Amino acid sequence: MTTVDLPAGRMHYVERGEGPPVVLLHGLLMNHTLWDEVLQLLPEGFRYVLPDLPFGGHPIPLNDGADLSMRGMNQLLADFLTALDLREVTLVHSDWGGGLFLTAYGLDERVGRLIVLPCEAFGNFPPGLPGKTATVAAHMPGGVLLALKQFRISWLRSSPLMFGWMARRPLPDALVDGWTESGLRDKRIRRDLLAYARSHFTKPELIANTEALRNFSGEALILWSSAGKVMPRDHGRRLAELLPNGRLVEIDDAYVLSMLDQPEAVAAEMSAFLTGKPIEISSSGLDELSQ
Repeated sequence: MTTVDLPAGRMHYVERGEGPPVVLLHGLLMNHTLWDEVLQLLPEGFRYVLPDLPFGGHPIPLNDGADLSMRGMNQLLADFLTALDLREVTLVHSDWGGGLFLTAYGLDERVGRLIVLPCEAFGNFPPGLPGKTATVAAHMPGGVLLALKQFRISWLRSSPLMFGWMARRPLPDALVDGWTESGLRDKRIRRDLLAYARSHFTKPELIANTEALRNFSGEALILWSSAGKVMPRDHGRRLAELLPNGRLVEIDDAYVLSMLDQPEAVAAEMSAFLTGKPIEISSSGLDELSQ
């Protein structure tokens, strides 16, 4: 198990390849395995780094009392990039939008480019029905433990209140079992999740922190989904217009977790952005359309 010691505690991560760093993030009740299908389709020549953020699917609890507020989570992410000495990072966001606030907090010096899949933005924190369900669970005694157990029942997690509007395809049991194992086993994992879920933030602050992206000068691919009810389609356009070097590409027939719904399409767009060359993903791997 590969780990790194940070001021907030020990964090687990996985990595593959060598070259310019690409750091791929995830949302609540998930971990790095969210990216498994896409990761195998991405081009060689890059160092792909996938941290397990303390959102309930991480295998190692952080220090008791670690600051896991929105600002604390951004500091944790910045500390992670620093600890691994990652520079000119292409930072990939999905579902959790708090990492977009690195610029607002003045913590984005190691970030060179952005890839933004459907995620929280502007005032959409927590997002939609799944966000409301998570909020209720976080403030109900024993709610997170109950939610983890319910998440393992396929027909329950397919409800719009859980993950029915997060992915068009049913989530495999094996994937969800991996996301929930540590949280069911260790109350300290649930403590970390609650530290973030119960932290306070206001809508004007969230909007202002999102709009601070106008000060991010690097290239940005907004890889949004054209369908779904959790992350508004219009937010993709707004983010692309807000970022000085932002470009919007939409993925059809996908909800929030487009890397699960349309892994080949997501991998093709990410690969083209990373390499600067259009790439077609086929069942046999990567076929470059231009040399």
